[in-house]
Amino acid sequence: MASEPLQIPLDQLQHAFNLVLRHVEAAAGDTVTLEHDYFWSVPGDELYDVPNEPSTLTIGQLSESWQHLKGLLADEDRAVGYHLIWLADVIRAIGQNTVS
Repeated sequence: MASEPLQIPLDQLQHAFNLVLRHVEAAAGDTVTLEHDYFWSVPGDELYDVPNEPSTLTIGQLSESWQHLKGLLADEDRAVGYHLIWLADVIRAIGQNTVS
């Protein structure tokens, strides 16, 4: 399964994100409603260990992930890499809620 590491230009990633977000905004308006709050999560050290089935599942909470992002919006100097994880939690839920 070994392959070259995937390299993603951040400007292209940002452009793709903006395109998809505009699509969701056109369909849903200014706000999305997420029906579920809790979700299953695979710990980071097991997430990409594909040859081995995860032995542990944890529970995540969308409202908690959103609170971390709102904290970042209130103080942009607090940005850390883990904000991408919290952002991904919320984006995944929106994507699964608006699959069209």
